[in-house]
This record gives sequence, C-alpha cells and structure tokens, in this order.
Amino acid sequence: MMTAPRNPDRSGQRTVKWVCALMFVLAVTDCGVDSGGTGAPTSSFASGPITGFGSVIVHRVHFDDSHARVADADGNLRSPGDLRLGMTTEIYGSAVVTVATGSTSIATSIIFASAIVGRVDNIDSAAATLVVLGQTVVVTPTTVFDNSLTGGLAGLSIGDVIEVYALVDAASGSYRATRVDRKTSVAAYQLRGIVSNLDTVAKTFKIGVQQISYANLQGSEVPNTLGDGRFVRVQLQIVPAGGVWLATRLQDSVPVLQNQSETLLEGLISKFTSNAQFTVNGIDVDASRASFPTGSIGLGLGVRVAIEGTAVGKVLSASTVQIRTEADVATEGFELDGAIASIDTVNGTFVLFGLTVAYAGSAFVGGTISDLAAGKNIELTGTLSTDGTQLQAVQIRFLP
Repeated sequence: MMTAPRNPDRSGQRTVKWVCALMFVLAVTDCGVDSGGTGAPTSSFASGPITGFGSVIVHRVHFDDSHARVADADGNLRSPGDLRLGMTTEIYGSAVVTVATGSTSIATSIIFASAIVGRVDNIDSAAATLVVLGQTVVVTPTTVFDNSLTGGLAGLSIGDVIEVYALVDAASGSYRATRVDRKTSVAAYQLRGIVSNLDTVAKTFKIGVQQISYANLQGSEVPNTLGDGRFVRVQLQIVPAGGVWLATRLQDSVPVLQNQSETLLEGLISKFTSNAQFTVNGIDVDASRASFPTGSIGLGLGVRVAIEGTAVGKVLSASTVQIRTEADVATEGFELDGAIASIDTVNGTFVLFGLTVAYAGSAFVGGTISDLAAGKNIELTGTLSTDGTQLQAVQIRFLP
C-alpha cells in the first residue's frame, strides 16, 4: 500500500512520548531491576500486524523505532522506512509506559515476516479468496493492499507473484491476509505454516495440501524442533519437481520469548486444549489466571485473540485474554501521527507516510477542514477503503 518512503519527521507529540519512555527506562535501570525481578517491568515483546505509524503501532502500543534494529525474516537488515501497514511483526523493546496520550515503548528490535511469497493460481472474487502455493488466502475488510493494486483483489491476476502477510488459521487450514503486495520478480518462493505428515525417512512434510521435500538440506540446516504441529518457514525452488516443492532453506518459525515482563500477542489460536491452555501463533499460553474482558465463550481453534501477560520459560502467562472479531478489528481501524506530506483539495485527499487519505466526512478536533495543509502535524484514525489501498479518515486531530 505504501510505495513512497515514510515521512522521517519524528517531531511533535512523538518526541514527548519518546522522552517519557526513556526517562522511565533510565529510572528503572538505576534501581537495578531486571526482567526476572519482581519490581517494575523492564522489557516488552509484541507480536501482531502493524496498525499505524508515527511510531510503529502494534497491539495499540506506539513503539518508537528511531534506534531499533529492523530486519526481515531472513535476517537481512532493513530500515524503518521498509515497514508497511498490515505487516506482521515481532517487536522487542523497553517497558510499556502508559501516559495520557496512550501506551509507548522504545523498540530495540523489529522483525517483519510474510507468510507466503508465490504465484497466484486462483482468484475467487465472490468468496474474497485466492490460492497461492496451494494455500487458500482469505481477504477481509482489514486486508491492506499495496496502493499499486487499484481495486485490491480485483487488481490481481492469475500468474501474478505476490507477498502475503497473514495470520495462519489452523481451524480452516487457510491464511487470513493482513497485507498483500505484488512482486516484480523473486529468486525463490516462501511459505510459513504448520507442519503435518512429517516423514523423517523420506525427508518430506506437508503444509496444507502441499508436499515439501527437505532432502537436499544438510542435517545442520534442519531445525531440531521440526515436528508435526510446529510452525516453520521454508524457502522453495520456484519450480516443483513431480508435484513436490523442494526446500532450499528451512527455519523454525515460532517467535522467541525471552522472559519479557510485558508480552503482547495478537493472532489466531493454533492449538486448543482448554480456555486455560492453548497456543497462539505457535506460542504456548497459560491462561489459568487470566481475566476475559470480552468473555471466554467461543474461545477455540482459529479464534483471533489479543493477549497481555508475562513470558517465562517460553510460555506466555496471560493476565488478560480478549476475543477479537473481524468487526472489532475493522472498527478500531488504523492510526497515523505525523506531518501531512501533500494535499489534493480537489479530490479531498492528502498523503501521510506514503498513504493516501480521504478526509471528506471526517470529524475534526482542534481545527477545521480549512486548516489542512502540507506540513501540518495531525493525528488521525481511519478505516480502509473498499479496495484496501487507501484510508478514509474518521477523526483528524490537529497537533501543535
């Protein structure tokens, strides 16, 4: 959805948030509290789709990325300007500080990773689905499309190579897309998913209905965690052999918890034993002491949840678990905080962080529609356009 670099301006209220967070971290450090202690939290981990910029917003927390190490799933160093709305991420940072303007943290590491890179084999516009590498990808009202894909799903054709950021739905065996980009060319395909039918003698397994062979990999290149039910990321040769995809790289793909005193996780339940014990995105969750603000009825495999808690010994000990419907996600929308890059008063749009925003019909706080201008610092909340390529502003707040 964003082809232009994001606006590097980090001024205004974001600087205030950063300073507040930094002062808090320094205070905690001076007290000598570590992440395993019983004092104030000193570290955080968040996993989920990006829902805003001005700082990187995940799970409603604003992560200052000014000094973060940004990398993709292959470990390649990237820049904050490579981050896009809807990308699925793993963020490590300082303690989350809650102030009047919201929750903030200073990110130390941001990893973004897609679920599928491959050729589109089928498109079902009526069902809002497409098939890539044999996997069914479900498009929802909150799926972000690159702004070059005019029409969203209608802008794709069979044979296009695309990159899909998604949440894996173990209940249906499908992928719930959070972002879709078209690729001009790729050296290899990629797939993240849940292993089934592992055959350690033939060195094959399945992700969904697709058979994958890892026979060409050395033993040291195969993760020792490989097993049925495990999340993996596999790089594939572009052309299969006899209907079997050939792996050129195989990685374990369960997010690594490091005893974070604050852990924020949003995703789909990938394994379900009970309301007190389940797995989200491969991470084991102990919810035996958790509260359920939205209730626990309906909790089960494939249900989207937002969890807060602490991580100890690779297990997330949940303090709260909230069920998140697609309607909830759509209503919450997206947030952008920063300076307007350009404005088109004829069409009623402006550009912010490379995103085109329609402002007609928006509510205005601290100013009026006539105050909109290039360079103006604003904070907006909005929803996606029908085709997922633009934002429709719901509220625009003018900032000093």
